[in-house]
Amino acid sequence: MRLDQFLTRSAGLSRKQAKIAIRGGRVTMAGQRWKKTATHVDANARITLDGEPQALPGHRYLMIHKPEGVVSATTDSEHPTVLDLLPAADCADLRIVGRLDRNTTGLLLLSTDGQWSHRVMSPRFHCPKTYHVTVADPLDNAALQTLRDGVLLHGEKAPSVPASVEPVAESQLRLTITEGRYHQVKRMLAAVGHRVVALHRERIGDLALDPGMAPGDHRALSDEEVHRLAEPGNG
Repeated sequence: MRLDQFLTRSAGLSRKQAKIAIRGGRVTMAGQRWKKTATHVDANARITLDGEPQALPGHRYLMIHKPEGVVSATTDSEHPTVLDLLPAADCADLRIVGRLDRNTTGLLLLSTDGQWSHRVMSPRFHCPKTYHVTVADPLDNAALQTLRDGVLLHGEKAPSVPASVEPVAESQLRLTITEGRYHQVKRMLAAVGHRVVALHRERIGDLALDPGMAPGDHRALSDEEVHRLAEPGNG
């Protein structure tokens, strides 16, 4: 991380203000004054601004209710991104934890903590993700059972891990998977002859989308929610 970037996060300065402070000799690192804004900051560096010790804020963890038409990316030239839904000051270093397709809605997590994000979304940790799926035509019992048993996806050599399947209506189901293959839910339904027309993620582990959040809303996770999601099995 650059020294000016460090100050924007630790002291709440704008990038311009941080550059002025550094060039003005107001910043020390390891007891020495540094006037180059691009100086690399060591992870354990002791930095002061006007004699006051500076430290980075702790990691941030957010839940967002992703609306339809918004992409799970930090930048996009054609479509609004999930970061566009947040105040600009809240976006620094946030990364998306398990992307959703542009037209998929529901629970999306964002965090600055890469290790936690990996723990939540890596298939090796078997964190379940639950989706409400609407398909174009009614589902029969044979299709539902195939999803439960595991289905071979187009272009794959191994079938999907058996899923939890709960019928909701004749053309709707609640599907829980523990993998994260590319477009997995849509491909699973396609493999049993059904086209997905609406997809909504309801839950990650035992963390459900907050029912009081409208599309586009976000909130911080509680410490208990953060720790629970990182536990083995994730609920």
